[in-house]
Amino acid sequence: MMASTLPVLDLALLELPDAEQAQYLAELRETARDVGFFYLVNHGINPQLLQNVQSITCAFFALPDEEKQRVSMIHSPHFRGYNRAGVEYTREQRDQREQFDIGAERAALTLQPDDPAWKQLQGPNLWPQALPQLRPVIHAWQQAMTDVALRLLRAFAKSLALPPDAFDALYGTHPNEHVKLIRYPGQDAAASQQGVGAHKDSGFLTFLLQDDQPGLQVEVTPDQWVDALPKAGAFVVNIGELLEIATNGYLRATVHRVVSPPANQQRISIAFFLGAQLDAEVPLYQLPPQLAAEARGPTSDPSNPLLREVGWNYLKGRLRSHRDVAQRYYADTLNSVKS
Repeated sequence: MMASTLPVLDLALLELPDAEQAQYLAELRETARDVGFFYLVNHGINPQLLQNVQSITCAFFALPDEEKQRVSMIHSPHFRGYNRAGVEYTREQRDQREQFDIGAERAALTLQPDDPAWKQLQGPNLWPQALPQLRPVIHAWQQAMTDVALRLLRAFAKSLALPPDAFDALYGTHPNEHVKLIRYPGQDAAASQQGVGAHKDSGFLTFLLQDDQPGLQVEVTPDQWVDALPKAGAFVVNIGELLEIATNGYLRATVHRVVSPPANQQRISIAFFLGAQLDAEVPLYQLPPQLAAEARGPTSDPSNPLLREVGWNYLKGRLRSHRDVAQRYYADTLNSVKS
């Protein structure tokens, strides 16, 4: 295993006047194509908010189990809420992480018989009554992170010689913004070390706020993994499958995983996923000829193919990962897929 060699990119430099930013946009483009992961600094998020979201995350996981079970994901057809370690699956193996999933706070839709199943993904979050301060802190975090994510997304568009608002139609007015609070409990050496299995992220961009415990690893070449070590004040950012599909593989959604911490330790991380509107369909953006010639085509796992229909692509991943919720609320969809 190599120490982290992920690039460090400065958001402030990506927003300089046009005449001064070309060098940094080229660096962003090349980093996203060659690695797909980087640290983002000078993002402008208030350090106090960073501390608040980390503190409230620790407070949530410190709640008694019965309080966390009151907001268990099994109560939500929208895949919101808490999961114990070992409930979620990646590549058919159990992930050893506790987590709490929060999406955009919207009313559930009334589905008609012919509506696609992914429409059921929209809905309210579950919030623990024992920790009422969680909701305002997470809402502030979502708003701040959305601003940073859109700034970076528009920098990506410019780096590809597209209009700055090229991806705005996909983002839409009802984007699929997603926060995941995560705790990786320590594992004995003889136990499974799969904090979360090797995977790519769906959506546009993922931002990860880490504590000081290492564990995140990035597959930079086949079978070569690099540690994405914690870096104070920085986010680890990676490309999602939507951008890989939209750019014909020019931008790279990179496989990554988390290795469990040692026994008697834990790892806390907070992920923000910027996604597209659920009813969107991802087009193939026309890049300039010199960039289009460098696009390698999106890579797809035959057992988990990429879909251009955003809602179906997102629902597919949730059904695979959260089998108990899928069976309770999406049994008809599961049966139609199997038949």
